[in-house]
Amino acid sequence: MTKVEEILAKLVAFPVLGGESNLSIIHWIRDYLTDHNIEVRLVPNEEGTKASLHCRIGPAIDGGFILSGHTDVVPVKGQDWDTDPFVLTDSNDGKLYGRGSCDMKAFIACCLAVVPDMTGADLRKPIYFAFSYDEEVGCLAAPELVKAISDHYQETPAYAIIGEPSMLEPIVGQKGICIFETTVNGSAGHSSRIRQEVSAIHESARLVLWLENKMNELVNRGHIDERFHPPHTSIHCGTFKGGIAPNVIADQCSFHWDVRTIPMDSADEIFKEFEAHCRERETELQKVFPGFEIKSEKHHPVVPHLDTSEDAEIVKIIKELSQNDQLDTVSYAAEAGQFAEGGYPAVICGPGDIAQAHRANEFVSREQLAKGVEMLQRLVDRLS
Repeated sequence: MTKVEEILAKLVAFPVLGGESNLSIIHWIRDYLTDHNIEVRLVPNEEGTKASLHCRIGPAIDGGFILSGHTDVVPVKGQDWDTDPFVLTDSNDGKLYGRGSCDMKAFIACCLAVVPDMTGADLRKPIYFAFSYDEEVGCLAAPELVKAISDHYQETPAYAIIGEPSMLEPIVGQKGICIFETTVNGSAGHSSRIRQEVSAIHESARLVLWLENKMNELVNRGHIDERFHPPHTSIHCGTFKGGIAPNVIADQCSFHWDVRTIPMDSADEIFKEFEAHCRERETELQKVFPGFEIKSEKHHPVVPHLDTSEDAEIVKIIKELSQNDQLDTVSYAAEAGQFAEGGYPAVICGPGDIAQAHRANEFVSREQLAKGVEMLQRLVDRLS
């Protein structure tokens, strides 16, 4: 195994799922960096069960680069793996299999493998590592990590490269995302009394249709961005729960829904319109059942979209570093929008194919891993 493959094997061996403690893997990374005489700062959660990590390599001078990655992965339960998902496995086909091998421990492994190049170079500008937890359950740690970087260093980094798998193709845009849960309280009764009671299921269904119609309305109003797939804001209901029997009018129903916005739309504005509609429904149906109520809450912080201009300096630089002139956008959420919102112009660019993420037999190719190392070595050369 090459050095980067050895490091990736170590990282894959930590079965840290989103939402779980990541201290095992983050402490291993901390110790690795400390062994290279790099001062590391941890940013723990309130309970002290998880932590993000940041550090600086090079001089305390404005204009450096943040290299960002997350340490958690998605579950493997119920997936049909051919190998142990937490053992990096080489099947002699040029692919390295394991959970997180692609998303996104490959990029972290590239960063760590290039540390000796970074510490041995005469850097004119610094390189920062920013490794987070709980990205896979809503990009929860990034805002606090971004703030910690801004507060801790007197100098100001210029750019952020988020190493999500993109086949080392520069990504300049991502959709924003917000997840909501809506609960409807109606009145229970015999199903024959559907006109005298208020069914929580029926009203929830009407609200889901309102959300779908809202999505279609935005499209019809020309809210289109052809850079994305689909090229518009999507609104989707993913769970729907209520009722106890076919002949009992449901007095409660709840559903989860998410909004993935293109840059011209706002999840908060869509939610405000939804809330206004809910208040109208309450006013109407409380005439039938005074206790009728609709409540909604956010389940995750809003993950902002990324919309980096194709003319931005960071885009010119990442084209040189990746040796790839093709730009793209993605519809999934990542921490790039949070770094950009925190004041660091950002792009997504990392080894591996996103099509391999979150599935059984996830892999990263040896070729992509090697190219990821070469991209970061070019960054070192550029800053030296």
